[in-house]
Amino acid sequence: MPSGTGTGRLFMGVTWALLLVLMWLWGKEVTAGQGSLSAPTTGDVAAVGRPRGVPLPPPHRPVESARPQRLEVPSLGITAPVVPRGLEESGAIEAPPYEMPQTVGWYAAGTTPGARGTALLVGHADTESKPAVFHGLSSVRPGAVVHIGRADGSVAEFTVEDVRVFSRHTFDAHLAYGPRDPSRAELRLITCAGTFDRAASAYSANVVVSAYLTAVH
Repeated sequence: MPSGTGTGRLFMGVTWALLLVLMWLWGKEVTAGQGSLSAPTTGDVAAVGRPRGVPLPPPHRPVESARPQRLEVPSLGITAPVVPRGLEESGAIEAPPYEMPQTVGWYAAGTTPGARGTALLVGHADTESKPAVFHGLSSVRPGAVVHIGRADGSVAEFTVEDVRVFSRHTFDAHLAYGPRDPSRAELRLITCAGTFDRAASAYSANVVVSAYLTAVH
């Protein structure tokens, strides 16, 4: 996102506020043991989706909670520290500081990566002058691995199963971020996408990468 005083920050706040609402919804669903959302076959705009014939490994059982410290996406050359983020006074989830564009934010009041549920990791796509940590996120492919180094010394390995781009005009937050299978440990990597509309102070879309736990080292 651009790091201007009002432009990028406004859209970030709107996006994180949507995520906050979802965390309440997910908490209710997981606690109550209700059914899951089925995996979407198409997004509002499909960036990659899940091509037919792509073999994916079986899920690994969820593990105990441990704070994420580092994220790696080898296929994209991403290696980044992960910092916990809370809520702003407005109630929106805090994005990583604009002074730390190569840092990923984890919603610390939600699920930890590797534990049962859906963990949220957010990052900027760009700044006013250069690409940021999730600039190339939409190019990741199903079957790619994501490594999360955790505070207990373990590395949780996730496999990407779906990549989608959702436009902000017809954005369905539950479809984009809701759990695919509440019995699994799932992960979402989220950033802005599309074009930046300065008049609306918003990007035209969001990239949502969905992955699930397949190994723990």
